[in-house]
Amino acid sequence: MGITERKEREREEMRKLILDAALKLFLTNGFDKVSIRNIADEIEYSPATIYLYFKDKNELLFALHQRGFAQMVQEFQPLRLLVDPFEKLVEMGRAYIRFAVQNPELFDLMFIMTAPMDKLDKEDWVEGDQAFGLLTQVVQECMDTGIFQQHNVQSTAMMIWSSIHGYTALFLRKRLGMFAECDVPVIMDDAFNLFCETLRKGL
Repeated sequence: MGITERKEREREEMRKLILDAALKLFLTNGFDKVSIRNIADEIEYSPATIYLYFKDKNELLFALHQRGFAQMVQEFQPLRLLVDPFEKLVEMGRAYIRFAVQNPELFDLMFIMTAPMDKLDKEDWVEGDQAFGLLTQVVQECMDTGIFQQHNVQSTAMMIWSSIHGYTALFLRKRLGMFAECDVPVIMDDAFNLFCETLRKGL
């Protein structure tokens, strides 16, 4: 490995170290209560080191969002091989739930943690737009093939996403205490299947 490649690898390793520390502190203490110095202390470097990689906390938050959405989009990629659009939609829902359960910290930061979202540079937020774009594309395919009636595709996609997201968030936030813990996985799966059946019959 040459000097250039080694330096680039070291740079990526440091960037990952900073982002991992920021994610941990943001979720533990809240975005507003975390400073660049706190993050520097966490990784045992000076604040000046972090400023070599990120100009401020908002840029760190944006990078973490990019990481999360890029990872989630990767979960959706194999679904492109499915032919039936409704099957594709169902499996996309399962992939979303699986991503949330396997990556609860990232999911929390992406969708639940209170943070100044207006500070994110939305014009460059390719990964976030791509994730929702994949959903709207599949919903449009369902309409084009007559599985769903014609509605506003973005409104329909929003309704489907918010429904799946809602009960996934309830599970991750441990708001299903009304059920016996051993019954929760079965109830979650039954609820998902019922939602899919309702979609198929009602849209």
